[in-house]
Amino acid sequence: QVQLVESGGGLVQAGASLRLSCAASGRTFSNYGMGWFRQAPGKEREFVAAITWSGGSTYYAASVKGRFTISKDNAKNTVYLQMNSLKPEDTAVYCCAAGVNYRLGYGLPRNYDYWGQGTQVTVSS
Repeated sequence: QVQLVESGGGLVQAGASLRLSCAASGRTFSNYGMGWFRQAPGKEREFVAAITWSGGSTYYAASVKGRFTISKDNAKNTVYLQMNSLKPEDTAVYCCAAGVNYRLGYGLPRNYDYWGQGTQVTVSS
């Protein structure tokens, strides 16, 4: 059974940093892409960042590029999202996802097969 478990969310002030973790289990993810998405109240789910398990290629939304960094630890089967210079508009529930068809569009939720339950990130001004 595939499980993606996020952790690391919390309440911080603008300008602070947080690191989210996504622990993956239940299968081999070597040919998968891993993505982070977020959803704020009343808004659609939004792509944040993605990384390939095999080559480590990374992709970012324009709104977070230069502030967020996605990385992975193959030995721990864990993907991270380092978030720096957080802004109030970054407030959302952050979910990680895994998909074998990510190459069809790493920013599209429909190309991901497995999802975590999400972790809340709240940034106060």
